[in-house]
Amino acid sequence: MRLYLTALKPTDSVTDGFLPAARALGCEVTILTDRPEQYRDHGAEVLRCDVRDARAVIDTVAHHRVPDAIFSNSDHIQAETALAAAYFGLPGKDWRACVDTKNKALTRRRLAAAGVETVRAARLAPADPPAADVPFPAVVKPREGVASEDVVLVHDADELAAAVLSIRGRRPAETLVVEEYLDGPLHTMETLGDGERIRVLGGFRTTLGPLPYFVEERLDWEPPPGRDHVLRALEALRVGFGACHTEYVMTPAGPRIVEVNYRVIGDHCDFLLASLLQAPLFELVLGTHLGMGPADLAPVRGHGTALSLVADRSGTVVEAPGTVLPTAGDPVRIWHRPLRAVGDRIDRSNTNRDYLGIVRATGPDRAGVDAAVAAFRAENPWVIA
Repeated sequence: MRLYLTALKPTDSVTDGFLPAARALGCEVTILTDRPEQYRDHGAEVLRCDVRDARAVIDTVAHHRVPDAIFSNSDHIQAETALAAAYFGLPGKDWRACVDTKNKALTRRRLAAAGVETVRAARLAPADPPAADVPFPAVVKPREGVASEDVVLVHDADELAAAVLSIRGRRPAETLVVEEYLDGPLHTMETLGDGERIRVLGGFRTTLGPLPYFVEERLDWEPPPGRDHVLRALEALRVGFGACHTEYVMTPAGPRIVEVNYRVIGDHCDFLLASLLQAPLFELVLGTHLGMGPADLAPVRGHGTALSLVADRSGTVVEAPGTVLPTAGDPVRIWHRPLRAVGDRIDRSNTNRDYLGIVRATGPDRAGVDAAVAAFRAENPWVIA
């Protein structure tokens, strides 16, 4: 089987997740990317391609080898990849769903039109004045942003104007969204669809850093509340194939969608999810694109946590723990993945880009996991001078 994987910069999900999974499924892998030099050491065939252009992907594949699947886990090129898969008659996502989920203004319009939920929101094109018919407090965000970049809470018109001016200084050509602030516990729901039905894999309760920013600091395994509402939202958005990671708030008025990421969950929570499910998650995701049927999954037992170690100041890393893998026989299994190294300069951005490392842990219960993670942090500090 020939799998084409469209990608931008390398991520752990690709190099340590999907590439090994593809080989386990017996696939010959061709990576299509605009950064081929970054993939030369990963043991797969690599072709240069403008993966942000579906026409370029189609042309490259058509003049190479016959595809059995075309897949991407990148936030930025889901629609292009879906169009290419459709061109060759392969299983894939509805390209319209990819557009609607990536574009946060379209997500709001689609959910309101389907009668699923209404969240007051306004779209600000680059030339639009920083005014919106949205109640305060409100959240300003890039229409197609990622990693909590330039997402900020504002409380009045002056703060809104200042936030828009600041963001446009960094993103002058991008459209912004201003929407009412959704107050309540933040959750995720992880799903995998085969085009006929969507399977709920589980979910996490998300802990954010201090407002006015929205940096995700911790995710804890928790059965997703508001499940039926989220499934209705996914149906309205035509999300029904492959992996999807949905973030939503349990407000006093009920569940409200924050955003739908039409890919597997990231920031090493994909590896945590695989550990909790005790299943080859990456193979299951690729299997849907290869036309394989769903596999049975056992109920999750125990608890899992992903803790992002966030820089609390700008400076230089002077002390840092290395990679840590679980020790055999420990009741709580702990992994640590450093994202920075001693000598790295940190310029705090109040986004997920401030992560120093990620700790993930699984164990029989939350109390044991919490205690083991706290002990690990005390014994393995990150120090910024």
